[in-house]
Amino acid sequence: MVHQQQFQLQTDGHRQMKNITDQVAQVVRRSGISTGVAQVFCVGSTGAIGAIEFEPGLVRDLPEMLDRLIPPSRDYGHEQAWHDGNGHSHLQATLLGPSLAVPIAEGQLVLGTWQQVFFLECDIRPRQRTMVVTVLGE
Repeated sequence: MVHQQQFQLQTDGHRQMKNITDQVAQVVRRSGISTGVAQVFCVGSTGAIGAIEFEPGLVRDLPEMLDRLIPPSRDYGHEQAWHDGNGHSHLQATLLGPSLAVPIAEGQLVLGTWQQVFFLECDIRPRQRTMVVTVLGE
């Protein structure tokens, strides 16, 4: 069986993280699937999805680390072509990836005690984001 549903997120721009675990779990409940996998995908090339302990320190640390690894700069080829200030945003989002697969057991997401699903806005401006959750199983 397959169930797919979308939900929207409004972001404030670069470095904002949102805990989306509850929204994903709600889609899993609606699916009626007991055993399987939930795949979460962000539509867009400057947003990322992952799993982390969603606590204030890590919510600060992850975006700061990405800005050290891939800092905002006008030197990226994307900047030279488009001059839109978000070349680093595309690279940061690509490094983390646009999707995450989470197992489902007994109708629930299988996550560790301190593990949540997050969305990270890598773009430099506020965005309306579409998340697609596809639940596969039985």
